[in-house]
Amino acid sequence: MRLALLTVVCVLSSSIAPSTVPAQSSRTQIVMLGTGTPIPDPDRSGPAVAIVVDSVAYLFDAGAGVVRRAAAAGRNGIKAFAPRSTNGQPSPRFDRVFLTHLHSDHTLGLADVILTPWIQGRVAPLDIYGPPGTQHLVNGILDGNAEDIAERTHSSGGPSMNGWKSVVHEIAQGEVFRDSQITVSAFVVPHADWKYAFGYRIQTPDRTIVISGDTRPTDVFARQCNGCDVLIHEVYSNSGFATLPKLRQIYHAHAHTSATEVGDIATLAKPKLLILTHQLFFGASDETLLSEVRSHFSGRVVSAKDLDVY
Repeated sequence: MRLALLTVVCVLSSSIAPSTVPAQSSRTQIVMLGTGTPIPDPDRSGPAVAIVVDSVAYLFDAGAGVVRRAAAAGRNGIKAFAPRSTNGQPSPRFDRVFLTHLHSDHTLGLADVILTPWIQGRVAPLDIYGPPGTQHLVNGILDGNAEDIAERTHSSGGPSMNGWKSVVHEIAQGEVFRDSQITVSAFVVPHADWKYAFGYRIQTPDRTIVISGDTRPTDVFARQCNGCDVLIHEVYSNSGFATLPKLRQIYHAHAHTSATEVGDIATLAKPKLLILTHQLFFGASDETLLSEVRSHFSGRVVSAKDLDVY
């Protein structure tokens, strides 16, 4: 009886535990701050991935809810987002943000990333890397919040005079950033009718990580990953897609990658770990999505949830 009860407890525990894969190294962590899409799923914030190297966080995309997800990651033990004050008040922040493209679901949290960490203590301007048009987007955020910025900077004990500022780097294909911990290179991906959409290849001291951004199928990942440690790729369910109206099928096939196509891409790219994100289920289950990918890819694959760490 006792053994049977223990077995039930173990099964229940495994069914509710986060599907988190232990980090493969002590220096680099991948923190899934948001795995969502434009569909307002309350369990999935907008697209956002933090690559954390030696407790320094680099943010890729800034979907809705990103700063609060970062605070939750800090509460869960990610040192890069731990409270920085003696009173334990959450104050997650980033020094650099890299945008894949300018669809709103990938940028709605950018104002939050610029302003909230500044209010909570950031003193230096934020570096933002993104496609042409990023400066226009940031200008709109800052112009729209000009009165807020003025009031806060002149209030008693208010935030710094410079921490709200942003330095925008509009990028092209190739290496876009390098420091002692990370090298970031951008490459072009095809996504709907966007003139500029990028994926990123990130090299840390101990891992090579490729982020697809939003993309329809392309052979670029075979070259950019080529046996990389981790490929983080967007996906939609084949069976869910079949339920969509024909016109939306045309759009999504032009903009995104089906589960079986992701499986084909991963077979050529040969990542040690394939992480699915930005999952468009269209009514299908997570198990169905994974089985669709696995029907074309025999390697290690997981379907990420918010706050998973790899």
